[in-house]
Amino acid sequence: MQQELNGVTLKERWKRDFLASGVVFLVALPLCMGIAVACGAPVMTGIITGIVGGILVGLMAGCPLQVSGPAAGLIVIVAEIIRAHGMVGLGMTVFLAGVIQLVAGLLTLGQVFRAVAPAVIHGMLAGIGVLIFASQFHMMVDEVPGGSGLVNLTTIPQAIWKGLIPSEGEVHHWAALIGVHTILIIVLWKTLAPKRVRFIPAPLVAIILASGAASVFALPIRYIDVSDRLWEAVTLPTMSSFQSLFSAPILTGALTVALVASAETLLCATAVDKLQTGSRTNYDKELRSQGVGNMVCGLLGALPMTGVIVRSSANVQAGAKTRNSAVMHGIWLLVFVALLPGILGSVPTSALAALLVFTGYKLVNINAIKELLKYGKSEVAIYFVTLGTIVSFDLLSGVLAGITLSVAKLIFVFSRLSVRVELDHDENRTVMYLDGAATFLRLPRLATALERVPPDTELHVHFENLAYIDHACLDLLMNWEKQHLSTGGQLVIDWDSLAAKFHEMGQAAPREKDLGKPSEDLNIEPRPNVAVVR
Repeated sequence: MQQELNGVTLKERWKRDFLASGVVFLVALPLCMGIAVACGAPVMTGIITGIVGGILVGLMAGCPLQVSGPAAGLIVIVAEIIRAHGMVGLGMTVFLAGVIQLVAGLLTLGQVFRAVAPAVIHGMLAGIGVLIFASQFHMMVDEVPGGSGLVNLTTIPQAIWKGLIPSEGEVHHWAALIGVHTILIIVLWKTLAPKRVRFIPAPLVAIILASGAASVFALPIRYIDVSDRLWEAVTLPTMSSFQSLFSAPILTGALTVALVASAETLLCATAVDKLQTGSRTNYDKELRSQGVGNMVCGLLGALPMTGVIVRSSANVQAGAKTRNSAVMHGIWLLVFVALLPGILGSVPTSALAALLVFTGYKLVNINAIKELLKYGKSEVAIYFVTLGTIVSFDLLSGVLAGITLSVAKLIFVFSRLSVRVELDHDENRTVMYLDGAATFLRLPRLATALERVPPDTELHVHFENLAYIDHACLDLLMNWEKQHLSTGGQLVIDWDSLAAKFHEMGQAAPREKDLGKPSEDLNIEPRPNVAVVR
């Protein structure tokens, strides 16, 4: 009998992986090309990254169904590195970023790279989306982008004007026509195409039709400049280029690439886990495999890679069962550029730019804002600050601004404590309401409130709105109770629930056997002369 895995035979797994690899190849090819063009790099460098991400990283990956390759999320960083240091500098930056990822994986820091607030991640992706949209909108009308994100964004109306109004000696309107039709085909393909052909990826259909139209009508627009040989795009490092590894610009760029690529990869792996019920991700192994892949891409002078959600989700939805589908998709990329490289030269630049305009639009996910709003306006504020800083300055500044705000919010939440005291002199009773987080940062406020309680009163403490209490404040209450009892007073408090507040934030997980009795670890013992609210 054939070996079975989750009820699927070995033969059936190979069949599904083979079919899925074809779908992923068709999705990956135009994206590899488009991302390379957007970065200002040779087209083949994007395809080389796709090949390495498929074959090498696919064999090593900690997330078997994730597909790696050049990613839109790194376009802004890579384009800036190429402008500043050229392709050789990019190679060294990517190589060093891979080393950082490999070391992080060996140190089992895979989970640490995921410790970024969702608002920052969504804001980062939206900021990158805006920058891609703004720059590629100009490319879509065969116009060179102006440079900074704000300049590209504010000059979009000029690009629209050039695309709408033909000028003598200019071809912007022809390029715009190709670009607009590319986007329309992508949008309408899944709804208007016959069901039997909808499995073909919309981006591929759009690029093929746009290229065919441009070729038939011999439109005088820009086309992809591509070499006939794959190895001509390879830029091997020299001894002098290795010496640049220790320069500040290369180190800074490598850290940025490693941080963004790792966060995007591991978040993508988490999403892939949610899409399927098979094997779960080994985050440290995935980080190590990405590190090795980027080291190889750096040595070849190719683009950096990440796990990519578009290709990965297509892989899962196409029925892939093992890592073989990702590996085979890399083989198909290699075979295609080895046998049919001339076809790539017939693709209009405006069509690839239009594909990335649509990608940038999709990165600005409005539904993400709605989801963040459920957790408070502060999360939305962090999102827009991250987005705005990325567009106005740069990616690293935006991410740091978002992380700083997230930490500031955390400090505020865990340092906010409202203490309200109500006195009832007629019944010699005092009621204290605690709201927020009782930590050592606000211990003086709690101590001051307790000192104002009359010595012989019956104090009732309500902490229904208390999110957390740390050991310092809990110890203060316990010691204060002893003193208060000695002066003839009484304390009414639910020690069991209060101890649970202490446990809930990870001091120790609340155990079922501890429920209903005071915590022995905190030395809280029942006191017969104290009324306990149940």
